[in-house]
Amino acid sequence: MSLYPLARRLRPLAVPALAIAVIAAIPLARSNQAAPADSWNPLSPVSFQLTDVPQAHQAQGNLLSFNDFHGAIDPPTGSGGLVGTTPAGGVEFLSTWVKRLRAEGEAAGQKVLTVGAGDMVGATPLVSAAFHDEPSVELLSSLGLEITSVGNHEFDEGLPELRRLQFGGCHPVDGCADGDGFAGADYTYLSANVVDKRTQLPVLLPVSVRLIQGVPVGFIGMTLEGTRSIINPGAPGISNIEFLDEIETANKWSKLLSLFGIKAQVLLIHEGGLQDSAGQPSSCSGFTGAIKDIVAGLRPEFGVVVSGHTHRFYSCSLPNAAGVPVAVTSAGSNGTLVTDISFTLDKRNGRFSAVEAHNVIVENGIRNPDGTWARDAAGNFLRNPALIDPAAKVIADKYRTAVAPIANRVVGKITADIPRDNNAAGESPLGDVIADAQFAYTTGAGAQLALMNPGGIRAALSYGASPGGEPAGDVTYGECFTVQPFNNLVVTQTFTGAQLKAVLEQQFAGQAGQTVTRILQISDQLRYTYDTTRALGDRITSIQISGVAIDPAASYRVTTNDFLANGGDGFTTLTAGTDRVTAPGFDVDALVAHLGAGAPVAPGPANRITKAG
Repeated sequence: MSLYPLARRLRPLAVPALAIAVIAAIPLARSNQAAPADSWNPLSPVSFQLTDVPQAHQAQGNLLSFNDFHGAIDPPTGSGGLVGTTPAGGVEFLSTWVKRLRAEGEAAGQKVLTVGAGDMVGATPLVSAAFHDEPSVELLSSLGLEITSVGNHEFDEGLPELRRLQFGGCHPVDGCADGDGFAGADYTYLSANVVDKRTQLPVLLPVSVRLIQGVPVGFIGMTLEGTRSIINPGAPGISNIEFLDEIETANKWSKLLSLFGIKAQVLLIHEGGLQDSAGQPSSCSGFTGAIKDIVAGLRPEFGVVVSGHTHRFYSCSLPNAAGVPVAVTSAGSNGTLVTDISFTLDKRNGRFSAVEAHNVIVENGIRNPDGTWARDAAGNFLRNPALIDPAAKVIADKYRTAVAPIANRVVGKITADIPRDNNAAGESPLGDVIADAQFAYTTGAGAQLALMNPGGIRAALSYGASPGGEPAGDVTYGECFTVQPFNNLVVTQTFTGAQLKAVLEQQFAGQAGQTVTRILQISDQLRYTYDTTRALGDRITSIQISGVAIDPAASYRVTTNDFLANGGDGFTTLTAGTDRVTAPGFDVDALVAHLGAGAPVAPGPANRITKAG
C-alpha cells in the first residue's frame, strides 16, 4: 500500500487554515444588484478588456482547462469522438495538446496553470473503471492537471472513495489491482459547496490560491447544487453531506479571499449551459442554461468561470452581479477540446484587466492531401502517431494490457446498430434492450416488468467491428461496460398499481419534486400512454402489463437498478417499494446475459411508450 506523502498533503494554499473558522462568521448572501440584460454573446473567441494597464504593471497568466473527462483514455467512438468533422480525444493526444499549449504560453511569458471543472472520473470506460479510476487519476496527474472542482460523478462510489483518489492508498476491497500501489492525485480537488452535515465544513479543500507573476489568484471549486438527485443516495458517506447553493457558496468564499487581499478569482464549477445548433467550439450562440443565472449572481472579483456538466462547448462573455463581463467556458467532454484562456492582471490592485478564451480541438487524426481525414478499410479514423505523448501512452498501455482479456471477451451478438437516441415519446431501442435484459435477469425474483433510467445509458451498441478487432455484430464485455459503467445492483420490489402510476407520473418536471423530465425506459411487458397537455399528476392515461390494464390496488413486482430504487434521478416514489430482492452481479451482467442468451439481438421499433399530446 502506498501512503500519500505528507509533502503533497500540504500543497501550497495561500488562505490559512484559520480561514475555515473565520468563514463561519461570514453570512451567506446573494447580491441584490440586478444583472443587466444580455448585451453581448460573441460568435467568436471571447475577448474583453476591463482596464488599460501599462505593461510594467501587467502580470500575464494562462489557464488551460477541460471538463467532463470521464476517464476517456481511448479516443471516443462515433459522434462522441468528433468535434464537427474532426476526430478528437484520447488521453495520449490530450496530453500532447495540453503540453504544447503550455509550452506556447510559457514561451509568450505567461504563467500557465491547468485546471478542470469536474467529472474527471466516474461513468468511465472499463480500462479506467476496472481499476476504480486510478488510471485516469495517474494520467491526469501526468499531463499536469493542477486544480479541478469535483463533479457529480466524483461521488459515484461515495465520499470515502473520492478522498482515496485524492490522498492515495489501495482500494479497501480490491486492493491495488495493478500491483504497484496508488499515491493519489497530484492535482487538488476543490469542493466548496459540499459540506459535512454536522460541521458544515467542506469535505475537501474549498479554495486554492496560486501566484501569477507575483499576483495571487484564487480558485473556488464546486459541483452543482442538484448533485444529490443524480448520484446514488446509498453510496457510502452520501447521507452525511450536503450540496449547497452555488451562488451563495461562491460569493461566501470570494468574500473571504477578498478579505485576504485576493482580488482576482476563478470559479471552477460543474454546472453549465448550451448553445443553439449554430454554435461552434468557441462561440456562444443563443446561450442558455443554469450557468447564466449563476454568473449573474457572482461578485465582481470573478473574471473567469470554467464550467461543465452539460457536455457542450462554448466560450462566452456574460455579466456578473455588477455588470462586469466574465469569461465563461466549457470544453465539451471526453477530452476532445482544451480551453485556452489568456488573461492580464493589474499588479497595482490585483484584479483582472483583460481576458481572452477559445477552445482548441484535441485533433488525433491524419489528414489526406485533400483535407479529409484518413480512415482504414473498416472506416475507422487513422490516428496520428506524431500527436501521441509517449509518457501518457506508457501509462495507458499498462492498463489497456491488463484489462484486455476482460474487455475483448465476446459476450453476444447484435444484428444492427442499437442506438440510445430517443424518439418523440422519449423511448430508445437500446433502452428497450436494457430494460428487457434486467427483466429477464430477475424473473426468479418474480419480476413482472423493468424500468431503466435514461441517464444510465452512456453509449450506443455498434454493429461494426469491435475495438479489439472482433467481427461486425460481435459485442464485447468492454462495449457493454461502456454502455452501463456504473456497477449498479439490480433489485426487484413490490408496488401497487397506484404506486406504479405515481412513478410514471414522476417522470415529468415539476411533479413530486422532479427537476427535469426523464422518460424511463421500459421492458416489453409494459405499455403506457401519456399526454403532456394534461395537468401534472394526471398525464398517464393508460397502463397495461402483459396486455392487461393495471389494477390500482393490485401488487406488481418491478425491477430497477438500485440507483433508481434508492430515489436517484428524482424518482423518490421508487423508495416506497417493499420485499426488495437484490440479484447477483451488476446491471452490466444483466445486459451481458441477455446478449448472449440466444439469437443475435435486434433493435426494436421502440413503440412501447405512446405520447398522445
